[in-house]
Amino acid sequence: MIGEVETSGVFIPIALAAGVLAFIATLVFRRILRALNAYAFVWHAGLFDVAMFVVLWWLVAYAVGSVKT
Repeated sequence: MIGEVETSGVFIPIALAAGVLAFIATLVFRRILRALNAYAFVWHAGLFDVAMFVVLWWLVAYAVGSVKT
């Protein structure tokens, strides 16, 4: 996943773009889980959110890598 995306003359690393997409997806999932009261079953909400972000970032990076090649 080494590469850059050029937008209006500005080069943005693909890892940064994937991280931003994962962060937005984390916010959406977090809102859904809070509406469903799923955090009542989670021991530490902060650790769960970080783990969810890391997993989503990996999924986005994997999807971008599989599309690119």
